[in-house]
Amino acid sequence: MSERLVVIGSQWGDEGKGKVTDYFACRADMVVRYQGGNNAGHSVMFNGHKYSLQSIPSGIFNPATVNVMGNGMVVNPESVLVELQKLHDQGITDYQLYISDRAAMVMPWHSALDGAYEALKGGKLIGTTKKGIGPAYSDKYSRIGLRMGDLLEPEYFAERLQGALEQKNMELKTLGLPTYDFQEVYDRYMEIAKILGPRIVDTSYLINKALRGDKKILFEGAQGMMLCIDHGTYPFVTSSTPSSASVPVGAGISPKWIDNVLGVAKAYCTRVGEGPFPTELHDEIAHEIRERGHEYGTVTGRPRRVGWFDAVVARYTSRLAGIDNWALMLFDVLSGLDKVKICTHYELDGKIIDTPPSTISKLARCKPVFIEMEGWKDDITGIRSYDELPEAAKAYVKKIEELTEVPVGVISVGPDRTQTIIVSEKLKNF
Repeated sequence: MSERLVVIGSQWGDEGKGKVTDYFACRADMVVRYQGGNNAGHSVMFNGHKYSLQSIPSGIFNPATVNVMGNGMVVNPESVLVELQKLHDQGITDYQLYISDRAAMVMPWHSALDGAYEALKGGKLIGTTKKGIGPAYSDKYSRIGLRMGDLLEPEYFAERLQGALEQKNMELKTLGLPTYDFQEVYDRYMEIAKILGPRIVDTSYLINKALRGDKKILFEGAQGMMLCIDHGTYPFVTSSTPSSASVPVGAGISPKWIDNVLGVAKAYCTRVGEGPFPTELHDEIAHEIRERGHEYGTVTGRPRRVGWFDAVVARYTSRLAGIDNWALMLFDVLSGLDKVKICTHYELDGKIIDTPPSTISKLARCKPVFIEMEGWKDDITGIRSYDELPEAAKAYVKKIEELTEVPVGVISVGPDRTQTIIVSEKLKNF
């Protein structure tokens, strides 16, 4: 019977999922992306080289691993080609990649509309990457979107494209934006079909076949739980649900297969874009953490906002996603600080609460309740065993476990895949 591991972000994205998924992808027979699109930048570092991915699964570096872009994703075919070319230029040429025939496509007009919608908000920006992800999901649920499998049937694709353009060109005209010519778009996407066509398949069938075999399967989420369209800091969220609960729908499998969830969390917190951020720092410590952690967006290059670890958020996302273990990332970034803090609760309008409120209005009024702990000066980047960590560092880990009631199963002490401490016996055996 197969082994399954779901890796999700438990904060506001950028938690280090790329490294975690790459680490376990080396041991996996299959890696499946089940939601999001090419707005989900993540970096992987090994053998002294840094690789950046957006929509392609992290198992792409292992020739033996089957990589799947599931039906829950929105796929930009142009972006996929660019990513594959970049990997090719970096020497990554031997891989297995399949794209769901049911995955919605991000079309050229989606990014244009994304930027226009954002501009119409005036000063109340969501902070979108302007990659067209939201409009693509909107068209999917409006039932006018195009799907990857459409490319395999030229006449059907032409019919669907014509219908979509009639509506979208009207919308673009209204917004004062350039419209798209049917023939130009059609011809370009038929060229794309020649390249990607062999990779467009019924991925649900592939995944379910692997589940019934003796395979190790890694399900890879994008963004983070606090950016969830349903449970995140709405409206400053993404357009999909990063939770483990999305795996069955986004991969095309039964919920019964989900039994091991790894929540990825930085040893502190970061956020890109707008929206409340209770533990945010605005002092020299924030600058120090940002620079040491290289806290700049993979896709946008934007500097990330920095704050202390938020146990309120961690408890919340653990409850929602059924997290079995934490992967505590960028732990080494905290080395050298005299003191470290953890937010245990919020104070909202004079009351102590232990879970995030539903509205950003209330969340913006929340004041973090911190505990302060001793920092550690030791360089931990060369440590490969939990027992070798400084006592203050181990105390910090134990406090997170105590506050969240979830054990820490993985500790990252540097950017390279080798700089990883596996604490959980179950994860050691994956």
